[in-house]
Amino acid sequence: MRALDLARLAFAFGLISPLAHAAEPTHGIKGLYLMTDYPAVTVRPGSTENVSLRLQNYGLGPEQYRLSVSGVPAGWTATLLGGGQPVAAAMPAPDSSVSLQLRLTVPPNSDLNGQTLTVKAEGPGNQASLPIEVALAKELPAKLTVTSKLPSLRGSPKSNFEYALSIKNDSGRNLVASLTAAAPANFETSFTEAYGTQELSSIPIEAGQSKDVKLKVRPPGTIDAGHFPVKVTVNAENASANAELTLDVMGQPQLQVAGRDGLLSARAVAAQQSSIPVVVTNSGTAPAENIALAATAPTGWKVTFEPANIERLVPGKDAEVQALVTPSDKSLAGDYMVSVRATSRGENASSQFRVTVNTSAVWGMAGAGVIGAALPLMLGAVARFGRR
Repeated sequence: MRALDLARLAFAFGLISPLAHAAEPTHGIKGLYLMTDYPAVTVRPGSTENVSLRLQNYGLGPEQYRLSVSGVPAGWTATLLGGGQPVAAAMPAPDSSVSLQLRLTVPPNSDLNGQTLTVKAEGPGNQASLPIEVALAKELPAKLTVTSKLPSLRGSPKSNFEYALSIKNDSGRNLVASLTAAAPANFETSFTEAYGTQELSSIPIEAGQSKDVKLKVRPPGTIDAGHFPVKVTVNAENASANAELTLDVMGQPQLQVAGRDGLLSARAVAAQQSSIPVVVTNSGTAPAENIALAATAPTGWKVTFEPANIERLVPGKDAEVQALVTPSDKSLAGDYMVSVRATSRGENASSQFRVTVNTSAVWGMAGAGVIGAALPLMLGAVARFGRR
C-alpha cells in the first residue's frame, strides 16, 4: 500500500474513533435506571402534585418496560404520565431516557403520616425501581410580599408618577389580593395592569406565583414643591404586605398676564403708536426664566414689546412691560381685540386686551373742511333752483 493511502486511512480512523467513543455509555455505566431530581417531596392534603421522573437506558437494546406504582395508600390516586397522558409502558432507546411524571392526588382528610411509594419499570431482561418519600403537611398560612423596582420618583405637579409593583403569593394556595394606596389629600391614585390600561382593585395570584401591576399617582396641579409619601397595601385573607413609595414634586412657574391694575382695555389712534402697560406675574413655585412676549393683533397692526423678554421672574413677583401698539391706518373707529402671550420653557399664559381705536384728528379736520366747503354750494343750489 502506498504511503499516501496509509495516510488517508489513518486520517479516516482518526475521525471515526472519537465518534465511536462518544457512543459508549457514560463512565462505563450499563443498565436500566429510574431517576428523579427530588426523591422526597411534601404534599398538602386535598391537593394534587406532580413529580418528574425519567427512565434511563444505559447501553441496553430497545425493550418495552411495564410501569407501575406500589405502596399507594387507600384513597390516594397515583398516575404515571408520559407526554401529558396516562401511560402503562415505556421504551427508551439505547443511551437515552424517557420523561415521565408521577401525579399524586391526596384526599383532604388524610392523616399526616409520611408514606413511601415505589415506581417500577419491568421488562423481560431488566427492571428498575425508585422509592419516593411523600411527607404530608398542613396548609401554610397566606403570605404576601410587594416590591417596587423604583420606589422613589421625581417630576412636576403636571406629571403622572407610575410605579411598577411586583406582588408575590408565597403561600401554598391561590389568593385574591386587594390593592389600596394611601396618598396625601387630593392626590389621585389608581392601579392598572402592568401592560394595559384596565384599572384594578384586586388581582388573583396563584400559589407561589407573582403578578406585576402599575400604580399611577397624580398630584393636584396647585401642589407646592415637596417630598410626599405613598403607602401601598396588599391584603388577602389574613395576610398583608406593604410598600413605602415616595414622589418628589419639583417647583414649576405659573404665569399670568394682565394690564396695570388688572385693566384689560386701552385706547389707540389709527396709524399712531400707543403704549399699553402689560403686567406678567409668576404665581408658581419656581422661577420663570427667559419669558418671551408676543401678540396676535388685527391684520395690518404692529405690536412690539419693550422689553421683548423678561430674563427672570421669581415666584410671587411681577414685572411690567410696555406693549407698543400701532393700529393700521385703515382701521375704522371701534373696538378691537389684541391677544398678549407670555411663554417660558413650556409654561405660557395669555390675555385678551380690548383696544378702542379713534381716527386721527387731522382726518377729522379735513373732513370738516370738506363739509364746510360743500355747504355754501349746496345752499346756493337750493336757493337758485328753489325759486323755479
